Amino acid sequence: MTEHRLEVADVFRTYGDDFLARWGSVLSRAQRKAFDDIRVCRTSALGGHVEQCDQCGHCVISYNSCRNRSCPKCQAAARANWLAEREAELLPVEYFHVVFTLPQQIAALALQNARTVYSILFRAASETLLTIAADPKHLGAAIGFLAVLHSWGQNLHLHPHIHCVVPGGGVSPDKSRWVACGKSFFLPVEVLSCLFRKKFLIYLRKAFQKGKLQFHGELKSLAEPAAFEALCQKTGDVKWVVYAKPPFGGPEQVLKYLARYTHRVAISNRRLLSMADARVTFEWKDYADGNQTKTMTLEAVEFIRRFLLHVLPSGFVHIRHFGFLANRRRKAMLALCRSLLPAPQMVAAEVVDAVVDQHSTTEEPAARRCPVCKAGRLIFIQALTAAALACLPPPLAANTS
Repeated sequence: MTEHRLEVADVFRTYGDDFLARWGSVLSRAQRKAFDDIRVCRTSALGGHVEQCDQCGHCVISYNSCRNRSCPKCQAAARANWLAEREAELLPVEYFHVVFTLPQQIAALALQNARTVYSILFRAASETLLTIAADPKHLGAAIGFLAVLHSWGQNLHLHPHIHCVVPGGGVSPDKSRWVACGKSFFLPVEVLSCLFRKKFLIYLRKAFQKGKLQFHGELKSLAEPAAFEALCQKTGDVKWVVYAKPPFGGPEQVLKYLARYTHRVAISNRRLLSMADARVTFEWKDYADGNQTKTMTLEAVEFIRRFLLHVLPSGFVHIRHFGFLANRRRKAMLALCRSLLPAPQMVAAEVVDAVVDQHSTTEEPAARRCPVCKAGRLIFIQALTAAALACLPPPLAANTS
């Protein structure tokens, strides 16, 4: 039997009551659900199921997963299915990575207004890319892209930003040709930054005027129009960070990139190092210090608090498509793009599998291999209720991988 590796769920189960005593009264419904789900994930409380090897007949009894999108153990299967769908949408061009980041003064508003602030972030970033790309002074084409919201930094502090994956070009206004961008350049970041800042503050001011923003505690003073306008003026005078990375290759490289970014949660189990004396130690990458890998130790209650800051409101879509990849027009526009481009090189299904395997851990393999014969696959045979599991000897119902 392999040694148990420390998980976020272990911290929640061990110190969850202490956390609730201090912070339980201020949790949102989505945060409380994520908290409860992660605590019981892969335990008998959720019931279980019997799997049998299709080769040797070996049977395994496993606990069910919570399937909460904030749970570190429940993302691999969702990622695999999502990547398989994206495979059919890839174009035979180089792809770029553009990141839009909110300044800290504005980011703080998301603590009490997550749905509104993050919706504005998506709108401002997407309109910025579409507008600048369509400008004849830059690309002069209609582009399409995928955007993923991340609200955290490596140290679990609030750091809202959007990652955009953009094909290197777009469709001409008359739809007669594909307009390719430069080999090492997509769009000027200075121009993107200025328009992004302008659009975000316009929409933020409108949200304030319509009474869509809430201010409590340390932010209470911002409920006054003069104070709120002063904040907008102050942040309007600083540079907002927009980063456009060099192109990272074609379809195969894009799948590898997406596997890393799309279904992340605030911290993965693999970054946890230890839990002792009511403290949790984990690895983090300090981007401000040459991307050095460092360790950080937090009180367990503070660790849980920071983790739950990044639970999104119920139903909030954190992966969105824009331009010619927008849901309502994607099929027709992709067909047009392919007709304007050289014959695409299909991405083999094995590549998708390899990418998923590369970025998966034991956190939920899409299809588990038999631990006995190593050749067969475990097939679902029977569901077990929590009551049924309670009647079984503990060793028979101990598989939580």
